[in-house]
Amino acid sequence: MSHVSNITDAGRRRRLIGGVVWLGVAVLATVALQLSRASGWWYALLVLPLSAAALGYLQARERT
Repeated sequence: MSHVSNITDAGRRRRLIGGVVWLGVAVLATVALQLSRASGWWYALLVLPLSAAALGYLQARERT
């Protein structure tokens, strides 16, 4: 089965950059939580930027 891309190279690049940016946000948020000695429940919020990072990367990789 051949793979058909439905986005341009610019779209792939935009999604990949978005994924990297969200990964950076997640890392900075993790450091901030560590430095502020936040309780464990605050770490659950990291699901949002980490999900956005994964989504951007996977969309760029799969060209969707």
